[in-house]
Amino acid sequence: MDDRWVSGVVEPSREELLAVVSAQARVIEEQAKRIEQLEALVVELQRRLGQNSRNSSKPPSADGPAKPVRRSSPGSGRSPGKQPGAPGASLARRADPDTVVDHVPSACGGCGSGLAGAAQVGVVVRQVIDIPQISVSATEHRMHKRRCACGVVSVAVAPPEATGPVVYGPNLRALAVYLLVFQHVPVERTAMLLADVCGAAVSTGWVCRVLAQTGDALADVDKLVKTLLVAAHVLHVDETSTQVGGKRHWLHVACTPLLTAYHLHPSRGRIAVDDFGVLPCFAGVAVHDALSVYDAHAYPKATHALCGAHINRELTAAEETHPAQIWPTQARQALLALNTAAHRARAAGQEHIPPEIAQFYLTLFAQAIAVGLSLHPRAPGREQTKTRNLLERLRDRADEVLRFAHDLRVPFTNNQAERDLRPAKTQLKISCCHRSTTGATAWLRVRGYISTARKHGINVMTAIHDAITGNPWKPPAAELT
Repeated sequence: MDDRWVSGVVEPSREELLAVVSAQARVIEEQAKRIEQLEALVVELQRRLGQNSRNSSKPPSADGPAKPVRRSSPGSGRSPGKQPGAPGASLARRADPDTVVDHVPSACGGCGSGLAGAAQVGVVVRQVIDIPQISVSATEHRMHKRRCACGVVSVAVAPPEATGPVVYGPNLRALAVYLLVFQHVPVERTAMLLADVCGAAVSTGWVCRVLAQTGDALADVDKLVKTLLVAAHVLHVDETSTQVGGKRHWLHVACTPLLTAYHLHPSRGRIAVDDFGVLPCFAGVAVHDALSVYDAHAYPKATHALCGAHINRELTAAEETHPAQIWPTQARQALLALNTAAHRARAAGQEHIPPEIAQFYLTLFAQAIAVGLSLHPRAPGREQTKTRNLLERLRDRADEVLRFAHDLRVPFTNNQAERDLRPAKTQLKISCCHRSTTGATAWLRVRGYISTARKHGINVMTAIHDAITGNPWKPPAAELT
């Protein structure tokens, strides 16, 4: 009989027990790894659920009903509305009205007698500011023919706007483009508006043709703007998704406070940026987010600066993810303090932030990143946490993050590019999508022209009218920024 037989049960041998323990250890190890993965997944999902316009690149419109609580700034002590001593604004009476209508009382308000011979004792003046009723007017151009004594018949030259037997003029065409591109009115509603307000029964096809023709007329201006962008000292670049014909495309922008150019491409990547042709030739300071598309090794001619607003939101997210850690708050406050110091230095006409101020906050920022790296060591493998990736970027690309603090011509944020992209997102929300790349390209070219003109203080309708009549406004090369 087996010595291990006890009370009818065979006891396992030492080797068998060790094998069971070893198998259980492997199961426990696998479960521990799985638990760690699930915990990391829970943290990531919580992070995504907690994303809003304060801690990510999501726009405020995506925050939904439960909007994030904003950090309240110290009260100014001022009551809402107009402040004491501030100049008021009201509808002013014009000294030289266009039309004067006299109203004379016909009978006395007391006894009822006639006032035909009554003395004039004063006048009460009221002005009504209004617009005349809008309606199209037809101008007929008659090009007369004359026969010379030599027998040759000469015909007068038609004006540029009279391109056919019956055509709509440049004012109506400029209004159509203005409504389409600047006011984001869809094509069909633009045709309806022109019919209802102006009495011009235009077709949707006509509206689309006018936009395409205006875009073609601005081809040389578009090239000039891109050339001036390449020569600028600071350039802002960004991209956003859009829809063309029901398919995703990417809208790329390159801009300055005085110039705007757009580029439509199916790709978000470097192939699109290269096709745009601005950043590959640019040798100034390029401000952008941390998207790898714009990396310095891909475009070595430029000096690069990272958007501080993006970093501020990422640090805010790190604060919320790790509430017990101080380094995200210290890093964020140091960046904001440097930005404030940069604004003050510019306002004072200084070329640099005072060294003692700059060094203090630069040291605080570097110390915060060092502490964060120690608290979030690198995990085995390539994939790292969001926090670790942020910390490594702030460490390895510190010169790009802090460019604004060393060169006061460089802004803290890439808000200029985001502002210039916003009209395209507004158009997408209102009109859903462009039907073709041809129409989208024309719309974007006109939009870039309008944006550039407005940055120079040019009236939008005047700029569009000049483009339609063959004399488009062009940005002066002397005003580069």
